[in-house]
Amino acid sequence: MFYYLNGTVAAMEENLAVIDCGGVGYACHTTALTLSKLKLGAQQMLYTYLNVKDDAMDLYGFASRDELGAFTKLLGVSGVGPKAAASILSVLTPEKLQLAVMTGDEKLLTAANGVGKKMAQRVLLELKDKLGAVETVEYSAAGTAPSGGKANEAGAALAALGYSASEIGAALRGIDVEALSVEEIVRKALRNAAGR
Repeated sequence: MFYYLNGTVAAMEENLAVIDCGGVGYACHTTALTLSKLKLGAQQMLYTYLNVKDDAMDLYGFASRDELGAFTKLLGVSGVGPKAAASILSVLTPEKLQLAVMTGDEKLLTAANGVGKKMAQRVLLELKDKLGAVETVEYSAAGTAPSGGKANEAGAALAALGYSASEIGAALRGIDVEALSVEEIVRKALRNAAGR
């Protein structure tokens, strides 16, 4: 129904932003990430999602289409409603959500308010095919030579975080990918990329 709202930020509260569009204040439930990008009195566009229930219509607003896309994907997970989806995106950016799904890191998800272990496991399972697939080259610990399995998953996770193929190849160099989990490979690669 609404694709976006473009107006003045009239008020901000915890998990809520009010956008004044032509004298009408639209209350948008939102995430901590979006709230951090807003400024009272400033012109702002929020991409929206209208959640219709029997007794209410709730509008959710996001500063980027990526965040809106991650929100709608989370809503596709059984048992995840708009509040839980917004809570997850308050502690994880869309990129970090993708990384959590790719590496199977449920601890990142359970850091969100109201998200328990079972819900986190459902999110990881049901989004693996939707968020876990990233077009990328084949990676190995020696660089960008064809490899498989864990090296590719780690490379895809790094690509999702914005690293280029050459940066990923350099970050993976020297890591014993066979002895480590994907999550550990990504952590070591991130440390390598940061020069630590």
